[in-house]
Amino acid sequence: MKKPVILAVDDDPQVLNAVERDLRAEFRRDYRVLRADSGAGALEILHQLQTRAEPLALLLADQRMPGMEGVELLEKSRALFPDAKRVLLTAYADTEAAIRAINGARIDYYLLKPWDPPQELLYPTLHDLLAAWQAQHKPAFQGLRLIGFQWSPLSHAVKSALAGYMVPFEWLDFETNPTAAKLLESTEFEAADLPVVVYADGHAVARPTRADLTQYLGLLTQPSGDLYDVVVIGAGPSGLGAAVYGASEGLKTLLIEREAPGGQAGTSSRIENYLGFPTGLSGTELAHRAWTQAVRLGAEFLAEEVTNLCVQDGYKVLTLSSGTEVRTRAVVLTTGVSYRKLEVPGIDALSGAGVYYGAARTEARSCDQQDVYIVGGGNSAGQAAMYLATYARRVFIVIRSKSLASSMSAYLIEQIAGTENIEILPFAQVKEVKGEGHLEAVVLQVGEQTEERPARALFVFIGAKPSTEWVCGTVICDAKGYVLTGRDLVADPRYAANWKRPREPFALETCVPGVFAAGDGRAGAMARVAAAVGDGSTAIKFVHQYLDE
Repeated sequence: MKKPVILAVDDDPQVLNAVERDLRAEFRRDYRVLRADSGAGALEILHQLQTRAEPLALLLADQRMPGMEGVELLEKSRALFPDAKRVLLTAYADTEAAIRAINGARIDYYLLKPWDPPQELLYPTLHDLLAAWQAQHKPAFQGLRLIGFQWSPLSHAVKSALAGYMVPFEWLDFETNPTAAKLLESTEFEAADLPVVVYADGHAVARPTRADLTQYLGLLTQPSGDLYDVVVIGAGPSGLGAAVYGASEGLKTLLIEREAPGGQAGTSSRIENYLGFPTGLSGTELAHRAWTQAVRLGAEFLAEEVTNLCVQDGYKVLTLSSGTEVRTRAVVLTTGVSYRKLEVPGIDALSGAGVYYGAARTEARSCDQQDVYIVGGGNSAGQAAMYLATYARRVFIVIRSKSLASSMSAYLIEQIAGTENIEILPFAQVKEVKGEGHLEAVVLQVGEQTEERPARALFVFIGAKPSTEWVCGTVICDAKGYVLTGRDLVADPRYAANWKRPREPFALETCVPGVFAAGDGRAGAMARVAAAVGDGSTAIKFVHQYLDE
């Protein structure tokens, strides 16, 4: 925690030195003592403290200063730090003015110069004032703060990115939180520039890109090596498993992820059937643990996007979105899947403004005592429903079938049945979404009836599509875009024209020797976190066999 600040202000250098000396001698253990030689300089310091979310405990200002008198400074400071204690330092001739200031400017105390000895004439008063401040002070959040509009898709994207990396941050809605406007005033930006990220050191960035955030997190955006043994593309459970096993077995391993670790599983509110975690854990937490483990074992993590894969002289060359090329002996494709878009009228305009894909944890608190709808009947939908039920007034699960039995794990079905504010709408589908600037209503078809219902948010979990568009021109994919490997590849009519090795491909090998696929983006994969982790570790076994050739 940052130490609270005591700020002393006086235009007389000798008096200022004496004040600072006495304050430091008594209070430096618990407070940070700062100084300013003018009212304007003090206000500048106060603005900096507010931007950095540093608490001001006490402001001690001389009355007679050129440009701005002490009373004026103390009065202006109230707008920035209304709870700070304010003390006026005055000479004997200013006593009457000080008394008027107590009544008019509501300062807490005035002290007469000189205050020697401080043990009798200075410290007792300040100790009392600081004790009173400590008693009512609630420490402000110290860390990254995000100012934005609740219904802004870009604000939602930044929140999701920060949550994906498990970065603690404070969300300040500009339209409802008075602190947001004050904090924005302390930066160089205006409301038109939102969202604005204010880092712990006070540095502010408007409309931050993913590159801005990864730079703040200290993540690599350029590879450190010229050649790797294996590059894993995608940091979902499969990619993280491959990175952990590759690094632990001595391979020079690079893991590349364009978004945040965890993939689709990382958006799960609660995973309760993963081996070794009897009380369950969130997808983000599981991903963060695996990411930390991979890095500790020696894997390199690169926050970038791969746009192309080709083979040159037996090496695999990956082109990044920045134009940088990465050379490697082997590749493991763990690009995973993404949620399918709900194709109904009005949804594109409201995406990120009330309509969300796999973002239950990010937006749950904003749904407090509101009605929300979930489309989908899989485990991700069930986990989201349970999490949202903690905040929302009612959670409606919209499914086309008559029950969840065929698509959701039994433990989740039991939990949902025991949660009073979750309701299942069978034989139903969303036909349209409505709203001006943000979601206001959903149009449902339930059986033969069509009805419009008010809605605060709509969360979509309607199946997945493989994230393989960029690589299907290099490796063979099936009609749905899933990468073919092993025996599935051999059975494909295109196999003979593309595979030229005397041996058959390894079980997880694509039509390009040394390029493997694992996880949900592979044809025939089982959509389970444990299966994906197993796929990733198995791919590393075949990487070793390929490298031994």
